Amino acid sequence: MTLPDCVLPHPITLPPALQRTFRPGEVALVGAGPGDPGLLTVAAWSLLLQADALVYDRLVSQALLDLLPTSCRHYYVGKASGRHSLPQEEINELLLRLARHGMRVARLKGGDPFIFGRGGEEIDFLLTHGVDCQLVPGVTAASGCTAYAGIPLTHRGVAHSCQFITGHVQGNGTLALPWHTMTDPGCTLVFYMGLGSLEEISRELIAAGRPADTPAMLVANGTRLDQRMLRGTLRNLGDMARSHRLGTPTITVVGHVVDLVADRDTEYPGRLRANLRPLPNLQEQLCG
Repeated sequence: MTLPDCVLPHPITLPPALQRTFRPGEVALVGAGPGDPGLLTVAAWSLLLQADALVYDRLVSQALLDLLPTSCRHYYVGKASGRHSLPQEEINELLLRLARHGMRVARLKGGDPFIFGRGGEEIDFLLTHGVDCQLVPGVTAASGCTAYAGIPLTHRGVAHSCQFITGHVQGNGTLALPWHTMTDPGCTLVFYMGLGSLEEISRELIAAGRPADTPAMLVANGTRLDQRMLRGTLRNLGDMARSHRLGTPTITVVGHVVDLVADRDTEYPGRLRANLRPLPNLQEQLCG
């Protein structure tokens, strides 16, 4: 394998303090955020512009890929439920092979690589085989998608904490989760990868003690132009998803924060419309 001539379409114009050094033979594990390219971090952008090889997942948005230098080699290793373009072991080997050829390898993952992204496994493999790595966190789906939906994960007097939970079923087809730890009404729950197990999530949470009428929301394609938001209750999560034919990626939010801005209109990206109502004469108040 020979190194490609990677000519950038334009020079890096970031201030020196915001640039990252990317050495040949390194792998940078980079979080792409949940979809909107504008949520990419400055550190991530600096490294992506220098990369010789890009190894990316299914959840990296096309809008972001369209911004990257086309002179660098792209390797798609996306995964969907039951459909993997490459098994994880082969992804690890690909990263190792590219790095050993002296390439600057950007491993680009949707959201944050270390929140249900198997980033720890890849870093452990590469370090064990003598490859230096850089780590760049990304905006995870739980915070990005809820923010664009106008939902705060915590709110004084409503939610004092939040949990991020995998909704991905185990090998036996069930969710082996500590449901009894999820009953606090002041804790917002966010389920990743749970679209196919919404009935079980609803059933188990209600059985554990969460009221069936707890506000809940499904956010599909969060932070993207085609983002869809459905509000309901814990009881009818499965019905909502079926009746609206939601697809992946979809996150599930359970908690009273869902209703905080239910009466406000949202616009992309992450903009809330103020309710039109008479305002006091501020000038008279300030000058009076």
